[in-house]
Amino acid sequence: MRRTLRFLLGDTLREIETVDPTLTVLDWLRIEERLTGTKEGCAEGDCGACTVVVGRLAGGRVCYEAVNACIRFLATLDGCQLLTVEHLKRPDGSLHPVQQAMVDSHGSQCGFCTPGFVMSLFALWLNEDRPGTQRIKDVLAGNLCRCTGYAPIIAAAHAMYDLPADRPADATVQLQALRDDETLSIGAAGRRFHAPGTLAALAALLAAEPDATLVAGATDVGLWVTKFQRVLPSVIYLGRVAELRRIEETETAIEIGSGVTYSEALPALARLYPDLGELLRRLGALQVRNVGTIGGNIANGSPIGDTPPALIALGATLVLRQGETRRSLPLEDFFLAYGKQDRQKGEIAEFVSIPKLTGETKFRAYKITKRFDQDISAVCGAFLVELAAGKGRAHPHRLRRHGRHAEARGRGRAGPARPNLDARDHRSGADCAGRRFHAARRLARLRRLSRHGRVQSAAEILRRDERSRGRDAAGRRPEPGPCLRRR
Repeated sequence: MRRTLRFLLGDTLREIETVDPTLTVLDWLRIEERLTGTKEGCAEGDCGACTVVVGRLAGGRVCYEAVNACIRFLATLDGCQLLTVEHLKRPDGSLHPVQQAMVDSHGSQCGFCTPGFVMSLFALWLNEDRPGTQRIKDVLAGNLCRCTGYAPIIAAAHAMYDLPADRPADATVQLQALRDDETLSIGAAGRRFHAPGTLAALAALLAAEPDATLVAGATDVGLWVTKFQRVLPSVIYLGRVAELRRIEETETAIEIGSGVTYSEALPALARLYPDLGELLRRLGALQVRNVGTIGGNIANGSPIGDTPPALIALGATLVLRQGETRRSLPLEDFFLAYGKQDRQKGEIAEFVSIPKLTGETKFRAYKITKRFDQDISAVCGAFLVELAAGKGRAHPHRLRRHGRHAEARGRGRAGPARPNLDARDHRSGADCAGRRFHAARRLARLRRLSRHGRVQSAAEILRRDERSRGRDAAGRRPEPGPCLRRR
């Protein structure tokens, strides 16, 4: 067991023996290191003013990612490299191309948000060569500016590739020297932070401390600390467990480890389930997707989580582990009630298995929000439809409503009542989606009914919805709307 936290700040090794388990990277930089270029705006991972770049080993090379320093705990940087806006300055004092492009394009006014924008663009500059405008917008969706406007910042993102620059020194050898499988155990004032390096070590820790708070990306737990001022006596970090960061694909399914981030899972999931890929692209912002995990989104049971509705509709299975014992259950059965999940003390969500689509099975997911990027769902709906002879049958198997967030999940083979839906209705038409979600809102008012009652009422509402679109009072069929026309 190792008692020293080790990481690179720029190219300088830092070793820390005592640290508050929930001290954020932002507070450490500003208060202890006096590196004040990184700003605090929201303290919840929304505004991007605190954006820094973290490098970690992946596939034998250093992978650089933009992250929010305000909700990331310092001790999670073990074995990583931390870069801030101060590290962009060249040896001769001149500006980095990202900074110079911002100056040349007049991309800053008050300047408070500028370091965060610069670091997001710096990560883009490191990882991609001349991306398109839409990709730039996706990268900057997690950085808010209220005075400059985004046009000059986007112009700077294009222009930064035209300026000469050298890449930062390769930190691969330094980070490889820091890599080990030892469990890091560090803390202060009687509170501990543990970071096991293997699944076996994690199981042993959970057996010893079953009440510890499990942390992967801290995109939710981080707010417990910064917004609710919660004191966590014991934290177990999952990010160093390689067995939890696996993605394995078979002929019939894909398995996603609970430590896999949204960004890591996105390419594979978007290829197999395009609507799920689009849903993930709109989940949080890039800084959140770079550290947040699908496993965490499931395990914390948040009522505004976007991945459970989609995964339940797809028929996903969750595998939980306690010591050497594993058990699996349909993901839908993992959620018992509001804020309550079927997870025992000392048990972890190891991975989720998602069946591949077969034959004429169609999957659609919808996310309705007040703004397109980085917003929680007002309604998140996911539907799996099995088509036969040009017709589809869908049954609203389960519907829950938590506050302003409703989840509508359809499984084509579930339940005795199956209202017929024209297959063409599921070709992603906005009008059809609107009608379905209107029905979902009405269904959500049926919370006082039993589960069986909700299912039966849901089926009846959808039947009425179908009949209302069938013929008018004179018996004539209406002109097909956008979602009914053949394409």
